[in-house]
Amino acid sequence: MTARFIVLEGVEGTGKSTHAAYLADWLAKQGRPAVTAREPGGTPLGERLRALLLDPGISPMPPQAEVLLMFAARSASISEVILPALESGAWVVCDRFVESSYAYQAYGRGVPIEHVRALDRQIVGKLRPDLTMILDAPPEVGLARKAGPGKRDRFEQESLKFFERVREGYLHRAEAGADRCIVVDASRELAEVRKDLVAAVSQFLEEKAVHDG
Repeated sequence: MTARFIVLEGVEGTGKSTHAAYLADWLAKQGRPAVTAREPGGTPLGERLRALLLDPGISPMPPQAEVLLMFAARSASISEVILPALESGAWVVCDRFVESSYAYQAYGRGVPIEHVRALDRQIVGKLRPDLTMILDAPPEVGLARKAGPGKRDRFEQESLKFFERVREGYLHRAEAGADRCIVVDASRELAEVRKDLVAAVSQFLEEKAVHDG
């Protein structure tokens, strides 16, 4: 089967990184080597930008500056990680992609959505995930999971209202893109969420096999 691009989205504390690693391992066991990617990050430039974006000492950051930094990191990830992997025949499982900019910067920060769309067209172009799975949970559940003795990053310090707007953005985008986007209840136990994610990817594989056959 042709290489495919899968993205996991969601607010803080929904387990995106953990589930991305699990899915990549599961795909490899199905004979489909997979590469993991994350946003922002995953490249030398992306990691430097990630440090800036998460630094609680750089607050407040102008929303337009934030969205530009996000797309700069995304550009590096696309050219250095995602496209090379897909072209080599490997699947890509990405922790966040362009939907996060609509949810966080447009819905959360109030950046005009047309500005995000313009950057989307310019930086991402025609590249689109084959399947986007939004890990959904009430923001208070995700934030409680992230709570601990460690220092919170710039996003984790945001208000509950901010994350409620972000969640609303994700759910609205999911409804608008129902043909390629599904919502998974991430408020449950880890094993239950994994089961649903694997089921969704398995169904996707079956549908593609029928279509390609």
